[in-house]
Amino acid sequence: MEYITAKEASEIWAISKRRVQALLETGRIPGANKLGSQWAIPKGTPKPMDGRTKIAKQIAETKE
Repeated sequence: MEYITAKEASEIWAISKRRVQALLETGRIPGANKLGSQWAIPKGTPKPMDGRTKIAKQIAETKE
């Protein structure tokens, strides 16, 4: 399996590196592993939905 870094994911998903790190720290990116101080994200992983939006909150409520 191939992996990408948080920086590469930020470029692919068009979000900041810090936002990718926040998603990783909260466990929102499935299959990601921390190797020392670096994160390894499976290549081809889709961008997680932004949980801060109104639509994402509505979806989360229906899953509960």
